[in-house]
Amino acid sequence: MTEEEMRKRLESLRIEHRDLDAAIGALTTAGSPDQLQIARLKKRKLRLKDQIALIEDALLPDIIA
Repeated sequence: MTEEEMRKRLESLRIEHRDLDAAIGALTTAGSPDQLQIARLKKRKLRLKDQIALIEDALLPDIIA
């Protein structure tokens, strides 16, 4: 995967992460929140966060100061 592809993937993951955050917030404030659905969305959000971190680590070199 090239650096440009990684950056595009990173941006799409960040967008999906924000969308999930909004969906979780909407379900939480709903009259009868579905706890199972909220839990699934939170797990998906955590997986996205891990994927984002992996790509960011690959894009940002470790510089020893």
